[in-house]
Amino acid sequence: MASKKGEQKGLKLAAVLDLNEASNLKANLLAMRGAPLTIDASGVERLGAQCAQVLLAAAKAWEVDKHPFSFGKASEAFLKTLQLIGVNIDHLLAKEIRQ
Repeated sequence: MASKKGEQKGLKLAAVLDLNEASNLKANLLAMRGAPLTIDASGVERLGAQCAQVLLAAAKAWEVDKHPFSFGKASEAFLKTLQLIGVNIDHLLAKEIRQ
């Protein structure tokens, strides 16, 4: 069944988000543009800077489109990697996982 415009969508991220996965991630995000999106990063074991950049660009695109974009779940590895590369996504995290 086709989803209605504006219906909440979700995307579960791959365990390894490296350079090889960046193009797939971008394509998946572009396919979901135009509706609220919640990202599930709970299974992420490794996050590369390229995929972090794709995710941040997506967050900005959703902001420009005036649609919610958030991380509903996030693994410790995902959060620590973002912290190590100096990226703050606290404003995008669900209340349950904010530190």
